[in-house]
Amino acid sequence: MNDRTSGSERAEHEELARLLPAPAERDLPPGRHLRHKDTLMRLIDQDGDRATARPRPRLLRPAVLLPAAGLALGGVLLTTLAVTGQDSAPAPSAAGEESRVTAPSGAAVLLDRIALAAGRSVERTVTGDQFVYVRTLESGNEGEFGGPVRMTEPGEREVWMTQKAGPVIDEGLIHQDGSYVPLVVGVPDGETPVGYPAGLNRPTYAWLASLPTDPDALLRRLTTEITRDQDARDTPAEDRDQAQDAFDTIGELLRETVMPPKTAAALYKAAARIPGVTVDPDAVDAAGRHGVGVARDNTSAGWRTAWIFDPATLEYLGDRSYLIRDTSMGKKGALIGVSAVLERAVVDALRERPSTTT
Repeated sequence: MNDRTSGSERAEHEELARLLPAPAERDLPPGRHLRHKDTLMRLIDQDGDRATARPRPRLLRPAVLLPAAGLALGGVLLTTLAVTGQDSAPAPSAAGEESRVTAPSGAAVLLDRIALAAGRSVERTVTGDQFVYVRTLESGNEGEFGGPVRMTEPGEREVWMTQKAGPVIDEGLIHQDGSYVPLVVGVPDGETPVGYPAGLNRPTYAWLASLPTDPDALLRRLTTEITRDQDARDTPAEDRDQAQDAFDTIGELLRETVMPPKTAAALYKAAARIPGVTVDPDAVDAAGRHGVGVARDNTSAGWRTAWIFDPATLEYLGDRSYLIRDTSMGKKGALIGVSAVLERAVVDALRERPSTTT
């Protein structure tokens, strides 16, 4: 939410936040999920109508990004391109100028509510000798790089990520397609490999908890670290788009981590300051769960990515990417990536799975 919002508008937003449904203690029937989503979208529309007189945000020039499948935490390439399908892609919103660049009002209001819900989640105690465990459902692309995608059926992926401050060589373990694959990183430096410390490329719980909780300071911190990483990779300045990089980076941080509540809330509020972020009213994750999406168009690459949230609890469900125009990868509306987070936990050993009561 914009810090320059007037007192009356702030009061309206607080009143809307109080209308947010309380988190459910059990699964809701599909009809109730739809009712919660309809209520949420009406509140967003009402707030958006009041904001139409304000200038629209400026959309930064996108960089030319190659159609990679996505970079996993720790530099491991994920194959998350999706199952065959069509998706009706809403038209990108118009963009203009204002003194402070933020998402359009609807997305900003939604992200503010998501931040409020995330900030109420339970704080964990995670030690350096433990592992973050995340189980997801994903679909993979076996097509040629940059060419038409060939899809696999959705499959489960389990990952165990070490929580040591590092630098470490052995980051953890992936279980996928029936095999266990060690996550080993580092480049030779004489006879001694160089590992990754905790940081943007290996976000431990402790590192995430150390990030600024002020959304503006957090966005500056992420931008600085992304730029440093791109400099190390010799990425030309003309191929960079800070807004898209920030959105993609936050999306990566949300997927395969256990997130401290204050950090999660700050990330969502920081995302509200990224230009071009919009609302996808109905987005479906890899498990078939319908939710409300926070989306951004990568106009140079030709696709949209949406983070998907439960319409009742606003819990993160997964993400989804689809083409917004015809490209060499497929027709407009075709899915190119989908995932669903099924379980998150903290465990004491590799290959250990959380109990049913965790």
